[in-house]
Amino acid sequence: MLLSSIEWSARVTKETREKDAVLQGTLDMLVLKALQLEPMHGWGVTERIEQWSESVLQLGQGTLYPALYRLERQDLIKSEWRVTANNRRARYYSLTARGRRHLNEVLAQWKRVSRAINLVLEAVVVHGGA
Repeated sequence: MLLSSIEWSARVTKETREKDAVLQGTLDMLVLKALQLEPMHGWGVTERIEQWSESVLQLGQGTLYPALYRLERQDLIKSEWRVTANNRRARYYSLTARGRRHLNEVLAQWKRVSRAINLVLEAVVVHGGA
């Protein structure tokens, strides 16, 4: 079946949006998790995620700050200006009560889905039998 360019474009755009939504949701979950222990500035969030992931996940400012602003607009985190240990002003982010509830929900969902994916990936396939 041949798709018109408009249908193809709509399909690609929808698939791209869905993929972006999954990645954005995963990033949001990681940021909320990093803030679960204590308030911290953006650089601290980046460092914590990098450390916990054994340097596999490295967030650039162009990725992190849009996520922080989005989470703040959704009332999942709040921010305030503080002075850092280096005596510099920085915006510190912390979870709101709504953010804590949301984190617990998405973590439970993530664990359920990742367990299911691991079950599929670890399945043993037997060849030759009917």
